[in-house]
Parts: sequence; C-alpha cells; structure tokens
Amino acid sequence: MSRGPKVAIVGGGIGGLTAALLLSRQGAQVTLIEGRDRLGGRIAFERNEEDGRRIDQGPTIVLLPEMLLSILEEGGVERERIKLIEADPLYRIHYSDGRTMTKRRKPEDQAKEIERLFPGESEGYIRYMNQMREMYPGAKASVLERTFPRKRDFFAPRQVRMLGRLQAHRSVRAAASRYFKHEDLIDAYSLQSLYIGGQPAGTPGVYSILPYAEHDFGIWMIEGGYARLPVILEQELRSRGIEIRLNTRVERLTVEQGRCRGIVTGGMPETYDAVLFNGDFPNLLPLLEGQPEAKRKNPYRPSSGCVMVYLGTSKRWTDTAAHQFFLPDSLTDSLKTVFERGMIPANPSFYVFNPIELDPQAAPEGESVLYFLIPAPDASSTAWSKEGRRLARKVLQAAERRGFPGLRESIKWIKLRTPEDSRQDGNYVGGSFGIAPILTQSGPYRPQPKPFKSIDGLYAAGASVHPGGGVPIVMQGARMAVNQLLKEWNP
Repeated sequence: MSRGPKVAIVGGGIGGLTAALLLSRQGAQVTLIEGRDRLGGRIAFERNEEDGRRIDQGPTIVLLPEMLLSILEEGGVERERIKLIEADPLYRIHYSDGRTMTKRRKPEDQAKEIERLFPGESEGYIRYMNQMREMYPGAKASVLERTFPRKRDFFAPRQVRMLGRLQAHRSVRAAASRYFKHEDLIDAYSLQSLYIGGQPAGTPGVYSILPYAEHDFGIWMIEGGYARLPVILEQELRSRGIEIRLNTRVERLTVEQGRCRGIVTGGMPETYDAVLFNGDFPNLLPLLEGQPEAKRKNPYRPSSGCVMVYLGTSKRWTDTAAHQFFLPDSLTDSLKTVFERGMIPANPSFYVFNPIELDPQAAPEGESVLYFLIPAPDASSTAWSKEGRRLARKVLQAAERRGFPGLRESIKWIKLRTPEDSRQDGNYVGGSFGIAPILTQSGPYRPQPKPFKSIDGLYAAGASVHPGGGVPIVMQGARMAVNQLLKEWNP
C-alpha cells in the first residue's frame, strides 16, 4: 500500500483546519503550522479579562449549515458535536424613520411582513424565492463546487446561461431591484454582500444566493459561540496525533523545477510532498521570493474593514432579535463613502449581535454581552487609534436611541477592534474578509485552490481564494484544494 502525501498546511484558520481534517482522514501525514498562539484565524473569542465573559470576535451568522456539517462529517467530525441553534426570527432591520422589518424564514410569514410595510411588494418576494430556489442547485454546482484553472471554463455555454439567470453581470443591488421597487426593500435583499466584505452596488449578482439562503436554509449559531468550532476541530486533530505548531512563522516556500518542495522556518528547510497555504492570498506572494509568480502588476483590492465594539452590560433588552441591522437614511450613500471614497460615513450603518436571545447562558442572569460591527475603510489611510473610538461612541449613541435604551449607562466593560488591529493579525490591508468580492476578483479571476499552473504541489484556501468568504464557503474551498491535491498526488 502506497503512503499518503506528507503535507504542510501553512495557517491554522478554518480553511487550514478543514484541510487538515480531510487530508488526515485520507491517510496524509499532516503538519499544521500557525504563526499566532492559537488556531481559528478570524474565528475567535473576545474575552474580558476581569470576569472571563466572552463573545465571538469575528463571524456570528452560520449560513448554509448543511454545507458546514457535511464537510465536517466528511472529515470525520460527527454532526452531533456541532450543536446548532436556529435564529427565529432571522433578524430585524431598523430603518432610519423608526420602522422595523422582521425577516422570517417561512415564505408565508415573510410575505405578510413585506406586505405590512411595503404594500404590493410581496408578489416580488414570492417570485424572487421561486426563481432562486430553482436556480440554487445549478449555481451551487457551477460556482461553489467548481474550480476554474482556465478562465474559459467559466465561460462555457451552460455556465454562461446560469450566470445570466443569476444576473452575474449586474450588482447584487441591481439584481434585487428586478424583484422589488422600494429602496428600503432592495436594501433588505442586497445588504447580505456585507457578510463577505462587498458593497451591494459593487458585488456581482451571483451572490444573490446569500439572501435566498437565509430564508430557505435558515440562520443559525453554534451553541457557546462560533469560536467553539475551531476548538472542537483542534481537539479532533490532536486526538489523531496531528502535529500542530503554534508561534511558528513560515519564512519562505521552497520551489524547485516547477514544484513546491517544502518550507523554511527558523532558517531551516523542511521537505514536504505538498504545501497548502491558508491565509489571505496576497500574503502568499512574499513567501515565493525569487519566483516569477511572486510578482503581480496590480495589487489586489482588499475587502472592507470593520470597527468592532464588544460590550458587557448590566441589562437585558426584551423584544429584540439576536441579529439586528441598523440602516442610515441612505445605505447606498453611506456604503459608497466607505467602499469608493475610503472614508468614514457621517451616518454609518451597523449590525448588532445579541446572543442571549438564542443562548441565555451567553451572559449571567440579567446581563448581556453585545457585539457591534460597523463597516469601515481598510487600514490604508485612516488614523484608527483616534477614529475608532470616535466612531464607536457615535454608534453606541445611535444604538441607544434606536433600539437599546439605557445602553451606555449599563456598560460594565467595553473592548474595541479596528482595521489596524486586523492588519496586525495578518489580514490583508486590514480588510476583514480577504480580497474584495468584486467582478474582477470573483470566479475565474479570484485565486484558485491550485493558484499557479506553473507550480505543482502548492495549494491554497481561505477567504481570498475561490469560491470566497463566509465560513462554510471557505471550508468548501479547502475541500476543493484537498481534492485537487489528492488527485495530483503521485508517490
């Protein structure tokens, strides 16, 4: 029986963890190398040192739960170990004039809610759901489950027909406007591009599957927080005897005669049959120093950044939803300021996660932990040490006025993360979601799970790699990288 490949996985984010599970399950000898003192990448807990209370630091919304669970199951992690809690309602949208719309999973309930706020628009919602339900299986197979080593593969006739139906040539916002008339309703069915760091008016319409997926597959959270996931996966890997090295920086990849032969750490070369890089893809290029592939004429455009505010409070709020979006007078104008001008908007939009609505054990009786996410420019041109605090104060004041009365007076502890903190953690230019999901960085124009035709034995996974961002989708990208690696393995 031939031996499996000896593989170095560089980076212990969710893509690296998923790859390690899948490879070790197939008999590969895996070494997982992480530069920080923990695994999980963007999936982590933010903790208050004084009382030990914690809340998710990064992702909070579990979309496409079946994709997540099935990939883990393929990697040998039983579904029962990942306890999911469904959000009901999905979330609440607060408009600037004081109206609120509650998003619900059941189509009949959502149609009634739309009709209540936007008379005559429920027909567009029903048409949207029917058409997206019909298109989703094909979109999933042709976009989320395929790699594009050659650009022409993306433009095969059948593929082009599917992309046309998904309005891939339009933006997510323009695609939503085919179904809805009112600007506020168009916002409600296009703001989901923010989940992957994209502007609704600048993200390809293929991502319209995100608002559809919310209704058809639900929104979930992992009991105890999303950051429980890498803990469970690390436990599984260690139980298999997988070598995990923390606080270890990979300085260079060794490439000889068109093949990646290993890595260099601490000045010492290590030989491997293959290397899988898990991280923001632009950070791979410096590791290929001296190789033609290390040079790129035009830099990648980063996704948006985020200012994150984490709170512990002495109060709970009733009649709220776990997930809430607070929109300004014009979401389009506000996001143009962020995405196109690289500036902080005068009236920012923001998202609030209130986990006790789904998991009462997330905070002590009568208390809350809250998470605020504010779309913001990346770390390239903003003095975040000053502007981060100013923006946080403005948003907390707005949240108190619009949905959380008594918020500021109830604060027991507060922590802040800015795009500069994100950049220091290794996220490209401080963007929170890898490279931006714009048309010229999507599909065949995005780095692929095998990123270079000219270098064998080198693979990639992460939010900046096709098929893109979002935890289950990053896991799917890692799965495709592993499948490609195993297909090409020749002992």
